[in-house]
Amino acid sequence: MPAAVAGSIALVLSSTPAEALEGAQERMPRTALAEGRHVSAAKTSHPAPKVRALPASAAAPATYTVKRGDTVSAIAARHGLRTTDVLAINGLSWKSVIYPGQVLKLTAAVAAAPATPSAASGTYAVRAGDTVSGIAQRHGVSVQAVLSANRLGWSSIIYPGQKLAIPGKAVPASATKPAAPAPPPAKSSYVVKAGDTVTAIAQRHGVSVNGVLAANSLSAASIIYPGQKLAIPAKTGATGLDAPQTENARLIIQIGRELGVPDRGIAIALGTAMQESWIRNLDWGDRDSLGLFQQRPSTGWGTADEVRDRVRAIKAFYGGPSDPNGTRTRGLLDIPGWESMSFAQAAQAVQISAYPDRYAQWEKPAFAWLAALG
Repeated sequence: MPAAVAGSIALVLSSTPAEALEGAQERMPRTALAEGRHVSAAKTSHPAPKVRALPASAAAPATYTVKRGDTVSAIAARHGLRTTDVLAINGLSWKSVIYPGQVLKLTAAVAAAPATPSAASGTYAVRAGDTVSGIAQRHGVSVQAVLSANRLGWSSIIYPGQKLAIPGKAVPASATKPAAPAPPPAKSSYVVKAGDTVTAIAQRHGVSVNGVLAANSLSAASIIYPGQKLAIPAKTGATGLDAPQTENARLIIQIGRELGVPDRGIAIALGTAMQESWIRNLDWGDRDSLGLFQQRPSTGWGTADEVRDRVRAIKAFYGGPSDPNGTRTRGLLDIPGWESMSFAQAAQAVQISAYPDRYAQWEKPAFAWLAALG
């Protein structure tokens, strides 16, 4: 039966979903199987569909018939809805498989509330490695608000040096009291506001997404709503990483989430980066090796500037449909059976290192970093 991938999608709709597979008739030069879901690596045959946000005036239809190449996140974004709402109304989970011809209900799903404008606003100059979701979270506003303020769509590309308008934060009518003091180290609570996501709430409080989900008996498919009170767990202990390493580790995790990479795949990326560069974007290395993963321009990973572009290097390591190198190099998701390999074997299959056994020492630390930061 033909299948389209629902996949593990980040809680903010900035992910790049896997493509639909057409079945045995479809050419599949490289296919990885991740936790029971297909991640197509056929990058040149059928590019992932572009997802654009609908105008605010466009109403979602009652139902939608799935087409080849669709994903739940793409369908939701196309109709101005939240992925979690579409999953819930159809009784699906993040790992559910959808297929061409399947009819999905959309009318009961509630579109994300539009950002409330305010007098306060500003601008932000995009830096290398930035994403719209990361910029929105950093400024405490919704992704849709940033997109709307800059007339961007979900498929728009931002570039270093570009100036983005940052809309003012919505101010609730009751916000006349002075700001509350910082929460104590013990568990605290947070009242959900329109536009919030679990990811943004976790990052705002310096805790992991899994920690917030567990503290509130939620799953990745759970829906949060304005006015809901969430328990915020106490911050976890030190990860042992310094500030630059932590920033790079968060980026590796963020991009992995956006691409739907399973937790084990993200941990392999973290461990590989630690072995190769101490999770630092190095401008030196063995021979012409550079960057987080010490990728070599001479072996096809990109130019010197490209392999030091953190976002590009991370996507190249993960591979799959979003690999910026196309079929020129082979990332983790392109390795047949990588899920059943050992931690070190999977890392070595991508890196082809002279010291393949050294990756194994970072397996436990990598999962600890993922739990603390992701």
